[in-house]
Amino acid sequence: MAMRMSVEQPLWRALTAYRVLTLGYAVALYAHAYGSLRHPLPGGCYMALLSVWTLGTIGRVRGAERCTRPFLAVDLTMAVGGILLTGWVDTAGRIESGAFTLPSIWTAGAVLAYALKGGWRWAAVASTAVAAADLAERGTPSRDTVHNVVLVWVAGVAIGYVVEVARASERTLARALQIEAATRERERLARDIHDGVLQVLAMVQRRGNAAGGRAAELGRLAGDQEAALRALISGAPPAGAARGEPAARGPRDLRALLAPHAASARVTLSAPGTPVLLDPEPAAELAAAVGAALDNVRRHAGEQARAWILVEDEADAVLVTVRDDGPGIPEGRLAAAADEGRLGVAQSIRGRLRDLGGSADLVSVPGQGTEVELRLPRGALGVREGGADVAPALGETNGRSAR
Repeated sequence: MAMRMSVEQPLWRALTAYRVLTLGYAVALYAHAYGSLRHPLPGGCYMALLSVWTLGTIGRVRGAERCTRPFLAVDLTMAVGGILLTGWVDTAGRIESGAFTLPSIWTAGAVLAYALKGGWRWAAVASTAVAAADLAERGTPSRDTVHNVVLVWVAGVAIGYVVEVARASERTLARALQIEAATRERERLARDIHDGVLQVLAMVQRRGNAAGGRAAELGRLAGDQEAALRALISGAPPAGAARGEPAARGPRDLRALLAPHAASARVTLSAPGTPVLLDPEPAAELAAAVGAALDNVRRHAGEQARAWILVEDEADAVLVTVRDDGPGIPEGRLAAAADEGRLGVAQSIRGRLRDLGGSADLVSVPGQGTEVELRLPRGALGVREGGADVAPALGETNGRSAR
């Protein structure tokens, strides 16, 4: 597995080096001022403790995962404690003349650790604690003290802000890479489909047209599926638009979309006498779900089974019911079909309604047929309210009168 790249990792490595180098600098300053200190022994004990702490925690500052809040709190305490201890270890004259504190510029490393871990807000808190300790150690703030305090505060906040920007950029880059990977996978699937499924559908269409009769109908259906699949994998316009048919822009009358399903004398469509208006996409999806339900009737109930489509334009929803007089669905058959990977009801019917914010209920009694109720609430996307101003009147049509 490739190691995950991080735009902030170089900053953690730089912080590790900074802490070690500034520790050496602080020890050198202490050794140089040893003879001038008022209490050099306590200062030496602190420097020894600081050295053990810095070298023993190198692994803690190599990444954000191990740089925990308790560690940061102890680290900042080491810095603030060293600053306050300087007021007792060093002489008043040296302090007033601007001598360095015991931890010296090592203190900035504690602030930078806060900045890298938590961003500019954490850095501001740590900088404020260090500034308060510096001002307490000096007693009367001097120009140099204020200068150093402001410098540490600004540097910490600035680096913390840079880290936050870097993390946001890293997340954006990760999302872009995920999108690119998904696009490549889609292109690969499109190639596989083109090389396999589409070629088979095209062959079925050609041979069906050549054979004529019932095979020609099979060829026509294969051609329609090939066109729809090509549009799906390429993002092309729908098949109707590809053949030069104008794309629907305004509301669609659901009755007109369902009328072709009643082309057979064995399918009866009952719909309101006034338009049932839906936006194009929900209307097409609802009509496709009805088509999937009728396909199930033909496939499982036989060509001789009768089916009835009832459209109801209610005040709060559009309701479409598909009922047949077939043998019904045996108990447990839908679950078994889903386990076998046959997801016609789960995806083509229920999945479509779920994506639209509606629901699909299926009731089947062995020997008494099956009823599928598709309900699309008025609050769902694209369902037009007030499609009819009068109470709908139901009329029956079959395929010959519905064209």
